[in-house]
Amino acid sequence: MIMRVTIKRDWIHGWLLLAPAMVFLFAFTHIPAITTFINSFYSTPRGQRSAKFIGLANYERLLGDEVFWKVLVNNLWFALGTIPISVGLAIVMALWVNGKLAGRSFVRMAYFTPTVLPLIAVANIWLFFYTPGFGLFDQIVGGLFGWTSTNWLGDPATALNAVIVVTIWKEAGFFMIFYLAALQTIPVTLIEAAQIEGASRWTVFRRITFPLLMPTTLFVSVNAVINSFRLVDHIFILTDGGPDNASSLLLFYVYETAFRYWETGYAATLTVVLLVLLSALAIGQFFFFDRKVHYK
Repeated sequence: MIMRVTIKRDWIHGWLLLAPAMVFLFAFTHIPAITTFINSFYSTPRGQRSAKFIGLANYERLLGDEVFWKVLVNNLWFALGTIPISVGLAIVMALWVNGKLAGRSFVRMAYFTPTVLPLIAVANIWLFFYTPGFGLFDQIVGGLFGWTSTNWLGDPATALNAVIVVTIWKEAGFFMIFYLAALQTIPVTLIEAAQIEGASRWTVFRRITFPLLMPTTLFVSVNAVINSFRLVDHIFILTDGGPDNASSLLLFYVYETAFRYWETGYAATLTVVLLVLLSALAIGQFFFFDRKVHYK
Protein backbone atom coordinates (compact mmCIF):
# COMPACT_ATOMS: atom_id res chain seq x y z
CA MET A 1 0.00 0.00 0.00
CA ILE A 2 2.81 2.38 0.93
CA MET A 3 4.60 1.55 -2.35
CA ARG A 4 1.48 2.35 -4.37
CA VAL A 5 1.10 5.72 -2.63
CA THR A 6 4.78 6.49 -3.29
CA ILE A 7 4.49 5.57 -6.98
CA LYS A 8 1.33 7.67 -7.35
CA ARG A 9 2.99 10.62 -5.63
CA ASP A 10 6.04 10.35 -7.93
CA TRP A 11 3.73 10.13 -10.93
CA ILE A 12 1.87 13.30 -9.90
CA HIS A 13 5.16 15.07 -9.14
CA GLY A 14 6.51 14.15 -12.58
CA TRP A 15 3.45 15.47 -14.42
CA LEU A 16 3.53 18.69 -12.39
CA LEU A 17 7.12 19.24 -13.50
CA LEU A 18 6.12 18.63 -17.12
CA ALA A 19 2.99 20.80 -16.95
CA PRO A 20 4.58 24.25 -17.62
CA ALA A 21 6.45 23.00 -20.69
CA MET A 22 3.37 21.17 -21.96
CA VAL A 23 1.20 24.26 -21.54
CA PHE A 24 3.60 26.37 -23.61
CA LEU A 25 4.02 23.57 -26.18
CA PHE A 26 0.28 23.24 -26.72
CA ALA A 27 -0.40 26.99 -26.53
CA PHE A 28 2.27 28.08 -29.00
CA THR A 29 2.77 24.97 -31.20
CA HIS A 30 0.00 22.39 -31.31
CA ILE A 31 -3.07 24.61 -30.97
CA PRO A 32 -1.84 27.16 -33.59
CA ALA A 33 -0.97 24.30 -35.96
CA ILE A 34 -4.46 22.77 -35.61
CA THR A 35 -6.09 26.20 -35.99
CA THR A 36 -4.03 26.89 -39.12
CA PHE A 37 -5.05 23.55 -40.62
CA ILE A 38 -8.73 24.32 -39.98
CA ASN A 39 -8.41 27.86 -41.39
CA SER A 40 -6.94 26.49 -44.62
CA PHE A 41 -10.43 25.25 -45.52
CA TYR A 42 -12.04 28.68 -45.02
CA SER A 43 -12.06 31.91 -46.95
CA THR A 44 -10.50 35.11 -45.63
CA PRO A 45 -12.87 37.17 -43.44
CA ARG A 46 -13.20 40.76 -44.72
CA GLY A 47 -14.98 43.58 -42.92
CA GLN A 48 -18.43 42.44 -41.86
CA ARG A 49 -18.17 39.26 -43.95
CA SER A 50 -17.11 36.29 -41.85
CA ALA A 51 -15.01 33.39 -43.10
CA LYS A 52 -16.88 30.70 -45.04
CA PHE A 53 -16.07 27.05 -45.49
CA ILE A 54 -14.76 26.58 -49.05
CA GLY A 55 -13.35 23.06 -48.83
CA LEU A 56 -10.26 22.45 -50.95
CA ALA A 57 -10.54 25.68 -52.94
CA ASN A 58 -7.38 27.13 -51.33
CA TYR A 59 -5.43 24.00 -52.17
CA GLU A 60 -6.68 24.10 -55.77
CA ARG A 61 -5.55 27.70 -55.96
CA LEU A 62 -2.15 26.70 -54.63
CA LEU A 63 -1.66 24.11 -57.39
CA GLY A 64 -2.14 26.81 -60.01
CA ASP A 65 -0.13 29.50 -58.21
CA GLU A 66 3.01 30.22 -60.24
CA VAL A 67 4.52 32.33 -57.48
CA PHE A 68 4.20 29.43 -55.02
CA TRP A 69 6.07 27.05 -57.31
CA LYS A 70 8.73 29.68 -57.95
CA VAL A 71 9.37 30.33 -54.25
CA LEU A 72 9.31 26.59 -53.55
CA VAL A 73 12.07 26.03 -56.13
CA ASN A 74 13.92 29.01 -54.64
CA ASN A 75 13.65 27.46 -51.19
CA LEU A 76 14.92 24.07 -52.36
CA TRP A 77 17.88 25.74 -54.07
CA PHE A 78 18.46 27.84 -50.95
CA ALA A 79 18.48 24.67 -48.79
CA LEU A 80 20.89 22.89 -51.16
CA GLY A 81 23.15 25.93 -51.12
CA THR A 82 23.21 26.56 -47.38
CA ILE A 83 22.95 23.19 -45.62
CA PRO A 84 25.95 21.24 -47.01
CA ILE A 85 28.28 24.26 -46.98
CA SER A 86 27.25 25.40 -43.48
CA VAL A 87 27.65 21.91 -42.02
CA GLY A 88 30.94 21.31 -43.86
CA LEU A 89 32.37 24.63 -42.72
CA ALA A 90 31.21 23.96 -39.16
CA ILE A 91 33.11 20.65 -39.11
CA VAL A 92 36.26 22.23 -40.54
CA MET A 93 36.14 25.12 -38.06
CA ALA A 94 35.49 22.78 -35.13
CA LEU A 95 38.47 20.58 -36.08
CA TRP A 96 40.61 23.69 -36.44
CA VAL A 97 39.79 25.26 -33.06
CA ASN A 98 39.82 21.89 -31.27
CA GLY A 99 43.52 21.36 -32.01
CA LYS A 100 46.59 23.07 -30.64
CA LEU A 101 46.24 26.57 -32.01
CA ALA A 102 47.71 29.86 -30.86
CA GLY A 103 44.95 32.19 -29.73
CA ARG A 104 42.42 29.37 -29.87
CA SER A 105 39.92 31.12 -27.59
CA PHE A 106 39.99 34.23 -29.77
CA VAL A 107 39.44 32.20 -32.94
CA ARG A 108 36.49 30.38 -31.33
CA MET A 109 34.97 33.70 -30.34
CA ALA A 110 35.50 35.09 -33.85
CA TYR A 111 33.76 32.09 -35.43
CA PHE A 112 30.84 32.28 -33.02
CA THR A 113 30.35 36.06 -33.12
CA PRO A 114 28.03 36.10 -36.20
CA THR A 115 25.66 33.78 -34.32
CA VAL A 116 25.03 36.19 -31.45
CA LEU A 117 24.51 39.21 -33.70
CA PRO A 118 20.84 40.16 -34.27
CA LEU A 119 19.47 39.06 -37.64
CA ILE A 120 18.48 42.61 -38.58
CA ALA A 121 21.97 43.90 -37.73
CA VAL A 122 23.58 41.17 -39.84
CA ALA A 123 21.31 41.98 -42.77
CA ASN A 124 22.19 45.68 -42.58
CA ILE A 125 25.92 44.91 -42.40
CA TRP A 126 25.72 42.78 -45.52
CA LEU A 127 23.48 45.32 -47.21
CA PHE A 128 26.42 47.71 -47.01
CA PHE A 129 28.76 45.01 -48.38
CA TYR A 130 26.49 44.44 -51.39
CA THR A 131 25.66 48.10 -52.13
CA PRO A 132 26.59 48.89 -55.76
CA GLY A 133 29.36 51.40 -56.30
CA PHE A 134 30.63 52.04 -52.77
CA GLY A 135 29.93 48.67 -51.09
CA LEU A 136 32.81 46.59 -49.76
CA PHE A 137 32.58 43.94 -52.48
CA ASP A 138 32.53 46.45 -55.32
CA GLN A 139 35.44 48.34 -53.78
CA ILE A 140 37.54 45.16 -53.50
CA VAL A 141 36.59 43.70 -56.89
CA GLY A 142 36.86 47.06 -58.65
CA GLY A 143 40.18 47.92 -57.01
CA LEU A 144 41.85 44.56 -57.64
CA PHE A 145 40.40 43.54 -60.99
CA GLY A 146 38.91 46.72 -62.38
CA TRP A 147 35.43 45.19 -62.74
CA THR A 148 32.40 47.39 -63.15
CA SER A 149 29.85 47.90 -60.38
CA THR A 150 27.51 44.95 -59.74
CA ASN A 151 24.03 45.11 -58.24
CA TRP A 152 24.30 41.85 -56.32
CA LEU A 153 20.89 42.13 -54.67
CA GLY A 154 19.10 43.70 -57.62
CA ASP A 155 20.01 41.12 -60.24
CA PRO A 156 17.70 38.06 -60.45
CA ALA A 157 20.73 35.90 -61.28
CA THR A 158 22.66 36.81 -58.11
CA ALA A 159 20.08 37.93 -55.52
CA LEU A 160 19.32 34.51 -54.02
CA ASN A 161 22.98 33.47 -54.06
CA ALA A 162 23.85 36.67 -52.20
CA VAL A 163 21.33 35.77 -49.47
CA ILE A 164 22.80 32.25 -49.34
CA VAL A 165 26.24 33.69 -48.57
CA VAL A 166 24.82 35.75 -45.68
CA THR A 167 23.04 32.72 -44.23
CA ILE A 168 26.16 30.53 -44.38
CA TRP A 169 28.17 33.25 -42.64
CA LYS A 170 25.53 33.49 -39.91
CA GLU A 171 24.94 29.76 -39.28
CA ALA A 172 28.32 28.04 -39.67
CA GLY A 173 29.62 29.32 -36.33
CA PHE A 174 26.45 28.19 -34.55
CA PHE A 175 26.81 24.64 -35.86
CA MET A 176 30.52 24.71 -35.05
CA ILE A 177 29.75 24.89 -31.32
CA PHE A 178 27.89 21.56 -31.42
CA TYR A 179 30.66 19.86 -33.37
CA LEU A 180 33.29 21.28 -31.03
CA ALA A 181 31.43 19.87 -28.03
CA ALA A 182 31.10 16.49 -29.78
CA LEU A 183 34.81 16.39 -30.67
CA GLN A 184 35.75 16.91 -27.04
CA THR A 185 33.77 13.79 -26.02
CA ILE A 186 35.64 11.48 -28.42
CA PRO A 187 38.14 9.34 -26.45
CA VAL A 188 41.69 10.40 -27.25
CA THR A 189 42.83 6.78 -26.91
CA LEU A 190 40.97 5.83 -30.10
CA ILE A 191 42.82 8.44 -32.15
CA GLU A 192 46.16 7.66 -30.53
CA ALA A 193 45.72 3.93 -31.23
CA ALA A 194 44.96 4.66 -34.89
CA GLN A 195 48.00 6.93 -35.19
CA ILE A 196 50.24 4.25 -33.66
CA GLU A 197 48.97 1.86 -36.34
CA GLY A 198 50.09 4.36 -38.98
CA ALA A 199 46.71 5.86 -39.91
CA SER A 200 46.87 9.26 -41.60
CA ARG A 201 44.88 12.27 -40.41
CA TRP A 202 42.35 11.77 -43.20
CA THR A 203 41.92 8.08 -42.30
CA VAL A 204 41.45 8.95 -38.62
CA PHE A 205 38.80 11.50 -39.53
CA ARG A 206 37.00 9.25 -42.02
CA ARG A 207 37.10 6.04 -39.97
CA ILE A 208 36.88 7.32 -36.39
CA THR A 209 36.06 10.99 -35.95
CA PHE A 210 33.30 11.48 -38.51
CA PRO A 211 31.36 8.27 -37.66
CA LEU A 212 31.36 9.30 -33.99
CA LEU A 213 30.09 12.75 -35.00
CA MET A 214 27.02 11.34 -36.73
CA PRO A 215 24.59 11.95 -33.80
CA THR A 216 25.65 15.61 -33.87
CA THR A 217 25.38 15.65 -37.67
CA LEU A 218 21.80 14.38 -37.43
CA PHE A 219 20.91 17.09 -34.92
CA VAL A 220 22.66 19.82 -36.90
CA SER A 221 21.20 18.74 -40.24
CA VAL A 222 17.62 18.74 -38.90
CA ASN A 223 18.15 22.24 -37.51
CA ALA A 224 19.77 23.36 -40.76
CA VAL A 225 16.77 22.16 -42.78
CA ILE A 226 14.35 23.97 -40.46
CA ASN A 227 16.44 27.14 -40.61
CA SER A 228 16.53 27.04 -44.41
CA PHE A 229 12.72 27.18 -44.52
CA ARG A 230 12.15 29.83 -41.87
CA LEU A 231 14.24 32.72 -43.15
CA VAL A 232 12.35 36.02 -43.28
CA ASP A 233 14.47 38.71 -41.60
CA HIS A 234 17.38 38.70 -44.05
CA ILE A 235 15.13 38.75 -47.09
CA PHE A 236 12.96 41.52 -45.64
CA ILE A 237 16.01 43.82 -45.25
CA LEU A 238 18.19 42.72 -48.17
CA THR A 239 15.85 42.15 -51.12
CA ASP A 240 12.22 42.19 -49.93
CA GLY A 241 11.76 39.06 -52.03
CA GLY A 242 12.78 40.74 -55.29
CA PRO A 243 13.53 41.27 -57.98
CA ASP A 244 10.43 39.54 -59.39
CA ASN A 245 10.37 37.00 -56.50
CA ALA A 246 13.88 35.83 -57.44
CA SER A 247 14.93 35.75 -53.78
CA SER A 248 11.57 35.08 -52.15
CA LEU A 249 11.31 31.94 -50.01
CA LEU A 250 8.28 29.99 -48.83
CA LEU A 251 7.93 31.49 -45.36
CA PHE A 252 8.44 35.00 -46.74
CA TYR A 253 5.65 34.31 -49.25
CA VAL A 254 3.44 33.19 -46.34
CA TYR A 255 4.24 36.48 -44.58
CA GLU A 256 3.43 38.51 -47.69
CA THR A 257 0.18 36.66 -48.32
CA ALA A 258 -1.01 36.99 -44.71
CA PHE A 259 0.14 40.49 -43.72
CA ARG A 260 0.53 42.41 -46.97
CA TYR A 261 -2.29 41.05 -49.08
CA TRP A 262 -4.43 39.98 -46.09
CA GLU A 263 -5.25 36.56 -47.61
CA THR A 264 -5.22 34.74 -44.28
CA GLY A 265 -7.08 31.68 -45.56
CA TYR A 266 -4.64 31.13 -48.40
CA ALA A 267 -1.70 31.91 -46.09
CA ALA A 268 -2.94 29.15 -43.76
CA THR A 269 -2.90 26.75 -46.72
CA LEU A 270 0.67 27.73 -47.54
CA THR A 271 1.62 27.23 -43.89
CA VAL A 272 0.12 23.72 -43.87
CA VAL A 273 2.15 22.83 -46.96
CA LEU A 274 5.27 24.22 -45.29
CA LEU A 275 4.67 22.17 -42.12
CA VAL A 276 4.05 18.99 -44.12
CA LEU A 277 7.20 19.57 -46.17
CA LEU A 278 9.34 20.16 -43.06
CA SER A 279 7.89 17.08 -41.34
CA ALA A 280 8.61 14.92 -44.38
CA LEU A 281 12.18 16.21 -44.64
CA ALA A 282 12.82 15.68 -40.91
CA ILE A 283 11.43 12.13 -40.98
CA GLY A 284 13.45 11.40 -44.11
CA GLN A 285 16.62 12.58 -42.39
CA PHE A 286 16.02 10.27 -39.44
CA PHE A 287 15.58 7.30 -41.77
CA PHE A 288 18.63 8.29 -43.82
CA PHE A 289 20.89 8.64 -40.79
CA ASP A 290 19.41 5.67 -38.90
CA ARG A 291 22.12 3.14 -39.77
CA LYS A 292 24.89 5.71 -39.82
CA VAL A 293 24.45 7.11 -36.32
CA HIS A 294 26.79 5.58 -33.74
CA TYR A 295 26.20 6.49 -30.11
CA LYS A 296 29.21 6.20 -27.87
